[in-house]
Amino acid sequence: MRVILFTGKGGVGKTTTAAATAVRAARAGVKTLVLSTDAAHSLGDALAVDLGSTGEPVEIEPGLSALQVSPPRLLGDSWRVVQDYLLSVLDTIGVDGVVAEELTRLPGADEIAALLELRAQAESGPWDLVVVDCAPTAETLRLLALPEALAWHLERLLPAQRGLIRTLRPAAAAAAGVPLPEPEVVATVTGWHRQMREVQRLLTGDATSVRLVLTPERVVIAESRRTWTSLSLYGFVVDGVVVNRVFPTGDADGAGGTVDAWRSGWNTAQQEGLAQVRDSFAGLPVVVSPYLATEPIGVEALAGLAPAVDAAGNDDLLAPVRHRGMVVERDGEAFRLVLPLPLAHASDLGLQRREDELIVTVGDHRRVLTLPAALQRCVVENASVRDGRLTVRFVPDEEVWPRG
Repeated sequence: MRVILFTGKGGVGKTTTAAATAVRAARAGVKTLVLSTDAAHSLGDALAVDLGSTGEPVEIEPGLSALQVSPPRLLGDSWRVVQDYLLSVLDTIGVDGVVAEELTRLPGADEIAALLELRAQAESGPWDLVVVDCAPTAETLRLLALPEALAWHLERLLPAQRGLIRTLRPAAAAAAGVPLPEPEVVATVTGWHRQMREVQRLLTGDATSVRLVLTPERVVIAESRRTWTSLSLYGFVVDGVVVNRVFPTGDADGAGGTVDAWRSGWNTAQQEGLAQVRDSFAGLPVVVSPYLATEPIGVEALAGLAPAVDAAGNDDLLAPVRHRGMVVERDGEAFRLVLPLPLAHASDLGLQRREDELIVTVGDHRRVLTLPAALQRCVVENASVRDGRLTVRFVPDEEVWPRG
């Protein structure tokens, strides 16, 4: 089973590309689900099908189904358990009920719902391939970074909550003035933690990859370059690039037999953009999709577009992903932590050691890496960024790891 996520700057055609890929796969005999995590939900428009609001897959044709996520259906009951506890705490300290209700709304509800639905369909559904039409890049990065970040916070919350319930007696809780969470609350949070770890394993495993959709324009290319770096920071594999809406080249006569300067200008700009794309994303398959004479709406139109958007560069959409994540290597008595960060520059990076964690920042994005046991007994000697890789050298801390 494979999962392919499509993302890109708003308006570059990622929904059309995702839908066309799904149609192509289904007609090649691959049982396929195309799932939208974009709150705008334009997938049904591209397929010319009403996907409804039931949160259930809709069969488009044999072998192809589509689904748009319904957050309230997925999260309502489980979050209410936690929210009721938080409301009781806020009521104890005198927070107004209306304000408390706003404060306890679940942040990132749409993202969590989308992740849980993706995991459920990938692991329990009858699909060979799940194609995901993601939101624009900023929202997608937040979506994909959420499982690790939320699991990190839950890991720190759970021991404290369990300890409170185990050690505090009702009298002590009353003296503290704060109600203890019921076992159901802790069970809910524990369940979320487990599910987020399972989602993280799915997203960063050999079954999942991301494909970038863009147009050959400088602003779009610049954002796509940053997206590739940020996705790599979080451990996700990008395995292809689709360049959409490329005008046909060649002379075109305008009124009076003169050369069409408008299209000639776009041809020149787009060819320069294509050269920049191929240079920026060297090593990745880059597929060029033409600007069609009509908008590709409906399954038949998408089927005609499908061959042009196969960013895998081959006919096997189910081929496993070549994963290149963080590795730790021995370097004599020292260690090297290596993290792929394509297109990153040293000036874009921030690095901080905090106890047993290494915090890596790239631009506006941050990842907290829990260090392996061996590195926890080391100190950082130096770090460098070369050839798209961050290398951090650790040497043993002689206070806790004596030589000899």
